[in-house]
Amino acid sequence: MTEFAIHAEALDKRIGQTQALDGFYLKVHQGEVHGLLGPNGAGKSTTIRILLGIMKKDDGPLTVLGQDPWHDAVTLHERIAYVPDDVHLWKKLTGGETIDLLGKLRGGIDPDKRDELIQRFNLDPTKKNGTYSRGNRQKVAIIAAFASNVDLYLLDEPTTGLDPLMVAQLRDCIREARNEGATVLLSSHIFADVEALCDRITIIKDGQRVESGTLDELRHLTRTTITTKTQHPTEALADLEGIHAFELHDDKARFEVEPQHLNDALEHLTQLGVETITSHPPTLEDLFMRHYETHEPETEEPA
Repeated sequence: MTEFAIHAEALDKRIGQTQALDGFYLKVHQGEVHGLLGPNGAGKSTTIRILLGIMKKDDGPLTVLGQDPWHDAVTLHERIAYVPDDVHLWKKLTGGETIDLLGKLRGGIDPDKRDELIQRFNLDPTKKNGTYSRGNRQKVAIIAAFASNVDLYLLDEPTTGLDPLMVAQLRDCIREARNEGATVLLSSHIFADVEALCDRITIIKDGQRVESGTLDELRHLTRTTITTKTQHPTEALADLEGIHAFELHDDKARFEVEPQHLNDALEHLTQLGVETITSHPPTLEDLFMRHYETHEPETEEPA
């Protein structure tokens, strides 16, 4: 067994006049939930289509579960479950028939797990697909995926059309799959989903990798926000090294501080007589927006 369920290096793909992927790197470890984060048009869906073998890459080494997704698509699809962001189903089949059919195309389906998931997602499997709402069509794809015995789940914006209760059920399914040893690639632009679920994250911009790592690793690249009220004036804080976006509102100061200068800032605040203080680390959204607005994409594999 290889270390990586997905290993792509310098992946290129041009679609018409658009360079959809431009030297894109993606390494997904076996048994992890990996978030592929970026806005619409960044290259997420193109990446997943190439991983599925339904679109051919132009260049760059790529393996999925140790195989070539283009040449070994038939055998790989028995080990992969896919949930797209906009599910289209055979209108004359029922939801239950569709779940069973999709399961047969993979490594088989667990009937008990299928029935449990139908209950959890509150789906009527006797209805025709043509009568389903978008959310119910999404449920059919999700149930078919997680009732299958596969090694890799490729989820492309899977929460589309789901209400908050169903999103919570999907999150539980993803955690359960990871606990059973499966690998999950979750493509999303919804920060809460990625932040709640993912062991590692790759940020993609214009078909290139911007950053990749665990959430804690990426947070080291961003700033902590502090709001405080002190006994003495805080204006001098604005001149300290590593302090950014200093604001003073009435008797409270708010600023951002780089991780390596956090201790110095706290020591300075102590000297000013802290009355109240709150701090929060950067959220995934903070991290994403800062990188997306200011960082150049990575075009080479870091040492």
